[in-house]
Amino acid sequence: MNPPPQFDRLARTYRWMELFTFGPWLMWTRRTFLPRMGEARQALVLGDGDGRFVAELLQANPTVMVDAVDASGAMLRELVRRAGKDGDRVRIHQADARMWMQADASAGHDLIATHFFLDCLTDDEVLALARRVFERATPGALWMVSEFALPQGRLAGAMARGVIALLYWAFGWLTGLEVSRLPVYGIPLKASGFDRIERRARLGGLLVAELWRKRTGGTEARIDGVDLRGC
Repeated sequence: MNPPPQFDRLARTYRWMELFTFGPWLMWTRRTFLPRMGEARQALVLGDGDGRFVAELLQANPTVMVDAVDASGAMLRELVRRAGKDGDRVRIHQADARMWMQADASAGHDLIATHFFLDCLTDDEVLALARRVFERATPGALWMVSEFALPQGRLAGAMARGVIALLYWAFGWLTGLEVSRLPVYGIPLKASGFDRIERRARLGGLLVAELWRKRTGGTEARIDGVDLRGC
């Protein structure tokens, strides 16, 4: 397993970097399903960075408790600052989200959020993470995913590949991120017991917001022997 990327140096400037490169589109993508999360009670947010999504979730849902997991202490401090008076409803965990597991087995999560986080993982890491999340999630739990994607069409796909390659190069240089391509996260999520129930695309398909639900009354699907790299 590669070491986690180091985002501490970007904590104060991350918002402005995002606005400079994509304007409001990344935040709009994160917000896609937020209005429908008013009934969530225990949320697990992995790799939210500087905490803008967590702050909006706390405002949209006045009773939700949030477990926020991030390897960057500086990013978590920004998250707490943004949470403000609602910070008493946030439990922060400075840890590598790929290996983190909440010790209190009685507090299952009915909402999971990974916004532009899975693209920092390999296919195998997404699978391992999804299986742990499945074990901790309540029946029918919702998983919000925001990610970059490759649009259909030769020209749009070529342009997206260039943008994504540039982003991976920049974050590799700035943070030490060793992943260099988008994971095929849909297969691991499906195999781990989640079904996609909605998908919305932005910027011609470069950005996608997806909503997944934990399968009820079922178990994980087996994908032993499947080479995810070829999917």
